[in-house]
Amino acid sequence: MIKLLLILLVGLAFESIGVVLLKKGVAQIGELKAISAGEVVRVVKDGASNPQILAGVFFEALFFGCLVFLLGKSDVSFLWPLTGLSFVFATFAAIWFLNERVSGLRWTGVALIMAGAALISYSEQVKRPPISPGTTLAPTQSPK
Repeated sequence: MIKLLLILLVGLAFESIGVVLLKKGVAQIGELKAISAGEVVRVVKDGASNPQILAGVFFEALFFGCLVFLLGKSDVSFLWPLTGLSFVFATFAAIWFLNERVSGLRWTGVALIMAGAALISYSEQVKRPPISPGTTLAPTQSPK
């Protein structure tokens, strides 16, 4: 399980790098000035040729590759909630690389996400082995 968590953490780092690069790229190309076909074409064209956006998409693809690998190795009910740690990684990346300020309320949310991830991780340690298809369970005794 340690190997899977390590791959997940690397994937989450890729995802956070991707988000930071996408944010920087979007800031470079600017906002939509109007909702029109010409303006949408401009933003798409500028985005498709922006090195920051292209690098961001590359890192998001690396994250997706890690996720696909992990989905083949672990339960979705274990893995998918842990991807919520991307919010924690992204918060720190936003502070360090985008100089964003994070309010106390947001930090509370980050702490709750981390607590949830810890519970999910712990649940993987204590889960029962799956029951084989041909196995019968002994009936439980009911109180008299």
